[in-house]
Amino acid sequence: HGPSLWPPVMTMIRRRRWWRHRCKLPCFPISLGAQVPPDIFLQPDGVFDNGRLLSDAVLYVTGGRVRVIDTLPNGAKAQKITGLVSPGLIDLQVNGGGGVLFNTSPTPEGIAAILDAHRIFGTTALLPTVITDAPEVTEAAAEAVLSTWGKPGLLGIHIEGPHINTTKRGTHSARFIRPLDARTIRLAQRLRNAEIPVLLTLAPEAATVDGIAELTSMGVIVSLGHSNATAAETEAALAGGARNFTHLFNAMSPMEGRAPGMVGAAILSRADIGIICDGVHVSDEMVRLAIDAHGVERMHLVSDAMPTVGGAPAFMLYGSEIRVEFGPDGARLVNAQGSLAGAHTTMADSMLRLVGKVLLSMEQALKMAITNPARIIGAEDLGRIDGQAPQELLWWEGSNPPRSLTSGLALDWSVFAP
Repeated sequence: HGPSLWPPVMTMIRRRRWWRHRCKLPCFPISLGAQVPPDIFLQPDGVFDNGRLLSDAVLYVTGGRVRVIDTLPNGAKAQKITGLVSPGLIDLQVNGGGGVLFNTSPTPEGIAAILDAHRIFGTTALLPTVITDAPEVTEAAAEAVLSTWGKPGLLGIHIEGPHINTTKRGTHSARFIRPLDARTIRLAQRLRNAEIPVLLTLAPEAATVDGIAELTSMGVIVSLGHSNATAAETEAALAGGARNFTHLFNAMSPMEGRAPGMVGAAILSRADIGIICDGVHVSDEMVRLAIDAHGVERMHLVSDAMPTVGGAPAFMLYGSEIRVEFGPDGARLVNAQGSLAGAHTTMADSMLRLVGKVLLSMEQALKMAITNPARIIGAEDLGRIDGQAPQELLWWEGSNPPRSLTSGLALDWSVFAP
């Protein structure tokens, strides 16, 4: 090959190697004589983009990126796709995956393993979540995020506890629970100084309104949960700047006829609400009730996933074994006392349950799994297809789990690697 061709070809090879390493996806061989093929047009039955399910959109793949266009250019031909295409799923509460628990592996390697484990199941971006633990563990988790920041798929950090109510701690260890203090506020400020998104779950009764306001002023997303707060205490925390709720119904004061509790205050609020939809943590009927009452625009799915997703059926937490048990409602994770300890589910399974059991439309379910969490964490671009690589998009067919768009089409996607 002449010298004018060699530099671009070497650039293409270097970029392809980088993309293969970044995505951990198989690539097709490429020869030195390969030429970039013509642009590709794909026409799925549906395209979920920016919160809307479009029935007549075309995907235009050019330069290693995808654009959504309204119509085919004159003379162009599109490959038809059965099913629909969406951006990747976004999970704001992931304790672990692939046999790794963030609390016990608060390292860059731990983060990478969790990201890789969930990508296989269609979750392309997430918040690694560190639950109640010694201050040194929480700080190590923050350091891991700081040193890994910029890694594709890493959205920030979710610090769930230790500022929670002991009576609503769930599987969290009581010995590490403490009120909100200057140590956590300093840690949050350090993360925010690096412009890293922080979602912090606390109980109103374990903090002050001024403390919540201070966190909010630095850009922390304060989420309420693991709490026995009254509706009035919950509303005061919301007035202080809290704007999210962590796994509705679970580990929070219930709604009763004369005491709305945190559940009632959450549903009546304008805050965002996370919910687990695995058939175990919350019944399908209660999930539907909450969505109908609060509105799908302010509800988002979380998996609350543990290391058993993509890993072995048991792991250690606080020195005790947590194991998967299978029952009529599905798989559940339990500790030695038989209490729930996180979830053995994925965002994809949860989203399909929203459609199959809770009876939402695909558009509504995808909003809860993509659009809404993207907005909450300030990553709205991840809810839009424009500008994304084909490898980041999901292909849904019927009630089957999603696949990477590039895994099922007979095209040489490697030449599109940026």
